[in-house]
Amino acid sequence: MKPSEAEQQRPCLYLELSSRNGEPRLPLHSSIVLFLLSYCESSSFKVFLVRNDGGNESCSESPRRLLPESLGACPLLTPEALPRLVRSCRLPAAVDESGRLCRAGLAVVLRHVIARTTEADPSRKDVRALLGFKETCLKACAEVSKWTRLCELGIPSAVEDHLQDPTDPARQLPPAILALERRLAEPVKVHNDDKIRRQKLQEQRRMEKNGPAEGEGRPGLGSPGVTEGLELRAALAKLALDSVPAGATRENSEIRKVKTTELPELEHVFAEGLYFTLTDVVLLPCIHHYLCSIQAHAPSALHHLPRLLRWYGCVREVPGVLRGAKDCGLTLSEVQVSTPSLPGLSQQEDPADLLPPEQGQEVTPGLQFVGGPRPTMTKLKENGIEAAFSPHPCPAWTLPWESFPAAINPTEGKMSNIRAIRKMQQLNNLAAMVAELATPGDTVVDFCSGTGHVGIVLAHTLPDCQIILIENKGESLSRAQRRSAELGLSNIGFLQANLDYFTGPFQIGVALHACGIATDMVLEHCIQAGAAFVVSPCCYGFIQNAVKFTFPKSKRFQEALTTKEHMILCRFADQTAVQLPPERRLIGKHCMGLVDLDRAWAAETHGYSVQVTTMEPESCSPKNNMLVGRPPQRTAEPAGRVDA
Repeated sequence: MKPSEAEQQRPCLYLELSSRNGEPRLPLHSSIVLFLLSYCESSSFKVFLVRNDGGNESCSESPRRLLPESLGACPLLTPEALPRLVRSCRLPAAVDESGRLCRAGLAVVLRHVIARTTEADPSRKDVRALLGFKETCLKACAEVSKWTRLCELGIPSAVEDHLQDPTDPARQLPPAILALERRLAEPVKVHNDDKIRRQKLQEQRRMEKNGPAEGEGRPGLGSPGVTEGLELRAALAKLALDSVPAGATRENSEIRKVKTTELPELEHVFAEGLYFTLTDVVLLPCIHHYLCSIQAHAPSALHHLPRLLRWYGCVREVPGVLRGAKDCGLTLSEVQVSTPSLPGLSQQEDPADLLPPEQGQEVTPGLQFVGGPRPTMTKLKENGIEAAFSPHPCPAWTLPWESFPAAINPTEGKMSNIRAIRKMQQLNNLAAMVAELATPGDTVVDFCSGTGHVGIVLAHTLPDCQIILIENKGESLSRAQRRSAELGLSNIGFLQANLDYFTGPFQIGVALHACGIATDMVLEHCIQAGAAFVVSPCCYGFIQNAVKFTFPKSKRFQEALTTKEHMILCRFADQTAVQLPPERRLIGKHCMGLVDLDRAWAAETHGYSVQVTTMEPESCSPKNNMLVGRPPQRTAEPAGRVDA
């Protein structure tokens, strides 16, 4: 069954449906999206369920009982019936009315649901507030943000794993859950928190003198602090659209004189601080299922999670949460902990003590850079390693800009004339290499596409190829879509997602000035797909060890350099700006060549033939390196298909 034409006129949501022992079940990512729809009371989307077993396993009952009562009929699809863009990504995914723009990945889809809800009903300021301060909640991609990675991937995965075998002691306190418990124990830093901290100090002194007023403190939630009520009142006042917590009074002169450094810290009420955000929406279904399971199978484990229990209780008090949860079949009852000494345990034990060492620290160490790059460059030279650049295969080749429609010109991307000329020169280089590699029917992916300068040029000049633009910034991708619509391009699609959510086949990957390790993510994606690549790196100084990557990457560089020495090369590779002295720019260019040589050698271990060359003219960009890689099956193919 495929979506009808009428259904495609509405934005569509595609959610995964799995089965266990013949029973249908919703993976946590699907449950989270449905909970947000219920909480927002959103009816903007047509929802489809996608069977992840390909329809081969029969279910003994309908999945209707798993869905919110407020949701209409949700057709059941097999993966083969999905639109092409959706088949190329991991679910959940949302497709706009045109069918050309797909948003994939949990955080991206949830933020889109919020945007569509507030567009339909601007009065829902409580829904807009879910995006947090400056609307940045879960905006940073999981590849670079440890917090987004924990909430979007780590905790849902850990809970799914626990639910597979809840009696396994090794799965009862997963590192991801302990990392969240530790995060909830950290002091809260919020914008302009001075007033709330002074009110907290005033309440503390009043209680020291008179004792707590009736109703203050929340011992049922395992609270270690006697003034938690202030933080919770501030949080609920925010939800009620008040700027000041209910019942707040101006602090006395003695309190106003206290230095900011001497004020009491604020405690977490919700995951990101004092205010209910999208992060709490993501966590609630996960933590609910986890706590219910732990209470049934290992209640003693709850003693290690006092702050998580308190968070769970606070979320239940948010207006609309109980209604939304009930609509999704979640009964958010208070978790009972039998041991009366819970608060004492929370003070004595640090969740970090239960974490494996690698889970208790950042993966990227803070490095102190000492001295310049010359000692490192000399060390490499002594090991027979020097930067080497291949000659440009077609330095004079250029696109026919004069005959192109106006919407293809980079000035349509809102940039100055000088920048537009340089951008056109950069595009000449990438388009020449892609045209040399491409054959009719190929899928070419423009990673980190921005407003679509590369992808739109390729879609126009390679009409027999399918072009996919991938970008995680929705504003940039929307602008690219508008330019494409003006040109009437039919061989182009748009995907707002982090790179990890794109899983489709493709033959060529291209990226112009992918920042820092984004270049390495693109290279990894291409290598895994067996695709050729044309990549121009940027922001070498932002290169750092991450979850998937450690540097240096190639064996020869690893044998010659430490990570710190490689980072020194990366730092000085960024010193190629035209304002710098020529000698320093030359050193920067040499460091760029060494960093990209390491990348090229790493790719060659997978059978690739890689050339590191300089874009023409060199003045088109301070970051003018270009890596062109051919996989084994294309290495033997004849080149020279581009006429100079």
